[in-house]
Amino acid sequence: MDTLQTIKDILEEQLDIESENVNEDSTFDSLGIDSLDSVEVFVELEDRLDISLGNPEGLETIGDLIEYIENL
Repeated sequence: MDTLQTIKDILEEQLDIESENVNEDSTFDSLGIDSLDSVEVFVELEDRLDISLGNPEGLETIGDLIEYIENL
């Protein structure tokens, strides 16, 4: 499964962020994602990808999140 597409789907479903506005260079701030939103997104990612993200820190962009997931 394409991690970027999964993230786009979750952001669209949970936060009403249009997927065409999301790319690897998008920052969480530019998308209006606060810390509470990110926790909800991370929980959904864990469920859909059957992974445990732990406590990711220092992630600023969607690309950072994808890299973090791919290095688990």
